[in-house]
Amino acid sequence: MVGDFKVLIIEDDKYISNFLSLSLKNSGYEVFVSPDATDGLFIFSSYHPDLILLDLGLPDMDGLEIIKEIRLTSEVPIIVVSARTQEKEKIEALDFGASDYITKPFHLGELMARIRVAERSLSRSLREYEDNKYENDYLIVDFEKRRVFVDGEEIHLTPIEYKLLHLLITNQGKVLTHNYIIKQIWGYEGGSDTKGLRVFMANLRRKIEKDSSNHRFIMTEVGVGYRFADE
Repeated sequence: MVGDFKVLIIEDDKYISNFLSLSLKNSGYEVFVSPDATDGLFIFSSYHPDLILLDLGLPDMDGLEIIKEIRLTSEVPIIVVSARTQEKEKIEALDFGASDYITKPFHLGELMARIRVAERSLSRSLREYEDNKYENDYLIVDFEKRRVFVDGEEIHLTPIEYKLLHLLITNQGKVLTHNYIIKQIWGYEGGSDTKGLRVFMANLRRKIEKDSSNHRFIMTEVGVGYRFADE
């Protein structure tokens, strides 16, 4: 998909934007660059990029407002690339709708890997699976029949565990915050009370993960939430 994949960089640091633009173009991506929010939103609405790399500290608008604006009309993957390192700010950006978050300074290899994750996620949507199934390695989830298999053997999940697994799989590769998960599963804001979620997630892992010390599917984003492996 790379040749047809359009990336919008919204970054006011010319050195970083030039570096990213050159690196992405060398990898075969089509690239648009904007130094501010106003121009970035115009490019977004005009060229419909497949992915956005977004700095939060822009001269004319906070990056969080851009995320909110874009999420009114689009679910395009947004990877925040920011110097803000506070856990609270990372969670806030993800709760607003960012798909991923990487802090400056960053390694190009890590950023490119996260871009590939977003690219793969776009190339397949569980809602479009013809057989309405998720199959990967030893795990099979039949969404139509609500059945889960590990190494061909059916396992029993409670309704909450199944809802958690379904939510994680339908957001493969995306970081889901504790608060977002709690809101989607239980219908209310979770605040700082994540103990219940951790218990349910531990039980789910115990049922679908074969190696408790090296998780295959459900990854923990420390202090933030969870991410389901994209491959």
